[in-house]
Amino acid sequence: MVVGGGINGISVFRDLALQGVDVVLLEQSDFCSGASAALSRMVHGGLRYLENGEFRLVRQSLQERDFLLRNAPHYVFPLPTLVPIFDTFQGSLASLKRFIGLGSGPSRRSAVMIKIGLTLYDWLSRKSRTMPAHEFVSRRKLRDMAPALSPNAKFGAIYYDAWVKYPERLGVEMILDTQQSCPNARAYSYVAVEDVNGADIHWRDRLTGETGTITPDLVVNATGAWVDFTNLALAGGQENDTPRFVRGTKGSHLMIRNDQLAKALGDQMVYYENADGRICIAFNYLGVSLVGSTDILIDDPELARCEATEKDYMLSALRFVFPDIKVAEKDIVHVFTGVRPLPVSDADATGRISRDHSHREQEANEKRNFPVISLIGGKWTTFRVFGEEIADVVLKRLGRKRNCSTVNIKIGGGRDFPMSESDLDDWISAELLDLEIDRPTLERFAERYGSRARDVA
Repeated sequence: MVVGGGINGISVFRDLALQGVDVVLLEQSDFCSGASAALSRMVHGGLRYLENGEFRLVRQSLQERDFLLRNAPHYVFPLPTLVPIFDTFQGSLASLKRFIGLGSGPSRRSAVMIKIGLTLYDWLSRKSRTMPAHEFVSRRKLRDMAPALSPNAKFGAIYYDAWVKYPERLGVEMILDTQQSCPNARAYSYVAVEDVNGADIHWRDRLTGETGTITPDLVVNATGAWVDFTNLALAGGQENDTPRFVRGTKGSHLMIRNDQLAKALGDQMVYYENADGRICIAFNYLGVSLVGSTDILIDDPELARCEATEKDYMLSALRFVFPDIKVAEKDIVHVFTGVRPLPVSDADATGRISRDHSHREQEANEKRNFPVISLIGGKWTTFRVFGEEIADVVLKRLGRKRNCSTVNIKIGGGRDFPMSESDLDDWISAELLDLEIDRPTLERFAERYGSRARDVA
C-alpha cells in the first residue's frame, strides 16, 4: 500500500503496478494537491546544487529532465534561461567555501563561478544533450536582449532547462495510465488512514463516510512533509517509536499580472539573485508572471501560508533586478505555498540542506505487523527515478524481480503527441477536425490533454 498521492507516491504506485504487484494508493486530499502542485514549474537539473557539491543529483536530474521532455511532450517544454551577472570576481571565494563545506549562508555569485557552474552543467548532460550549451553575453548584448534589467548587470549567461505546464494533470495521467493497463492497481483520493491494528489498516472515505480495512504486506509512506505525522499515526501515536525523518521548508510563489514585467520577461526565465545573493526566478506562465521563491523552515505543514513578509521579500528581489518596473500589491493575483520534505539536517542555512532523495525502512512492530518505507526529500524532476528506486526496495522485500523500466514509457497524452508546433497543427487537422468543434476549442483541448484530447472531447 502506498500512502500519499503526490508525484513521488504516484511514481512508486505506477512502477510497482507495472511489475505486476497488487498495489493500492490512498490520498487523503486530491491527487498532487500538496507540494506536487506548488513547485516553481521548473523541470531542471538544479544549477544551484553544484555549489553544494551534489554532482550525482544534478547529473541524475538532467537525465530525468530529458526523459520528461521526451515522454511528456504535451506538458514539458524547453525553457531558455537568462542569468544576469553583477560581479566579475566578487563572491568567488564565498562560493568556493560553500563548495568545500566551509561556508553556509548565501552570497553574490561572480561571473567566474557562474561560468564554471554552467560549464559543469553542460558537461554533466553531455551524453544525453537535447538542448544547446550555455552562452555568455556582453553587457551591450544583454542590454539589447533585456533592456529592463538593472544597468548594474555586467554580463549575462543563457542556458536551457525545462518547465512543466500542468504538473497536477501529469500526475493524474500517470494514475489513469496505470489503472488502465494494470488491473492489479487502484488509486483513491479523499481516503484517510484512520487507525492501525496489527495487520490491518482502517480507512475512511472523507467524502462519503464509508469505511473499510486493508491488510498490506508493506506500506510506502509517500506523504511528503507529513511523513513523520503519518509514521506517528501508523505507530498508534507512540512518539518514542517514530524517529523524525523530515524537516520541511516552506516555498512560496507569487503570480503577478503586470504588463511591464510580462514584456520584460518575454519567452525566457530570468534566474537571478537578490541583493544578498539568494536565488529567485521569474518567467511568464499561462498569462501571468510567476515569481519565487522563499525557503523557510517550518515544523507543521498544515500552517504553511504565504506571509506578508514573503511577498515583500520577493517583490524586493524583483525590484533589485528590474528597478524600473513598478509591481504593486494589487498586481499579485494569486499566491501559493508548498512545503519541501527535506531531510532532518543540522545545516545552519536552508540552502545547504540537500535536495536529494532518500528513504528509511522500519520493520514491523507490536502495533503494526508490516514494515514501512518512508520517502524523504526528492525534487519534482526526479520523481520517476525515485519511484524506481523505491519499487526496487519493495520488490526485493517481496522476493520479486523487475519486469520493465519506466524510462521509455510515454505519459498520458504525450503518447503519439507531435513534438513541434507545425506538426501539432497537422495533427489537429488529421485527428480532431471530424469532431465538429471549432478550431480554437480543438487547440485548447490539444494543449490541455495532448493525444487524449479526443477522449476528453
